[in-house]
Amino acid sequence: MWLAFYNPQALGDVLLLTVGPLDRDKAQVESKGQVTLIRDEKSQTVKAINLFNVAEDLNLEGQGQVNLSDDQVAKINDLIQAAGFDTQIESDNSPKFVVGYVEECRPHEDSDHLSVTQTNVGDESLQIVCGAANIDQGLKVIVAKPGAVMPSGKIIWPGQLRNVDSMGMICSTRELGLTQIEDLPGIWELDDSFEPGTPLDQVVAAYQK
Repeated sequence: MWLAFYNPQALGDVLLLTVGPLDRDKAQVESKGQVTLIRDEKSQTVKAINLFNVAEDLNLEGQGQVNLSDDQVAKINDLIQAAGFDTQIESDNSPKFVVGYVEECRPHEDSDHLSVTQTNVGDESLQIVCGAANIDQGLKVIVAKPGAVMPSGKIIWPGQLRNVDSMGMICSTRELGLTQIEDLPGIWELDDSFEPGTPLDQVVAAYQK
């Protein structure tokens, strides 16, 4: 899944696209016209694309993360192809912060403070490694799924913690910038009435009634 960011004040008219983390020391850069592709040097997988001078073509406004429309994705793919690259992008605007139900929770075999959970997020169950002391089976929580962008700017990608796969992050109100609702250490323990997969904005609205 490709994520898009636009910050004209800091970078000028450049749309930044990324599909995963990349070590800058292992990046291979190739530019053609207004398109720059950044590949992993070893695998040759395209990890990022920079598009220059595209604000007018793509009707870009404001700054920060851009939720690309189908029309914008089509135009971006046309620009990439016109530059002579065969890479294509896809966009996924489904909610990335959702309610999860912790179906299983066991101690991490190589850590004295991490737990390995199986967390139902509505349409799937994700294995997520969590370091919060209050994580437990049976809790309703907020999950940042892969592709989520935290208020800090950190992007949540699939990864590993102590050699165990982790497909997301279980969040606290502090990490979500929601301390006006609750300001306690550890993950946010939700009311049990929320269904797995419920978007975060609906949860916030319910707590603010």
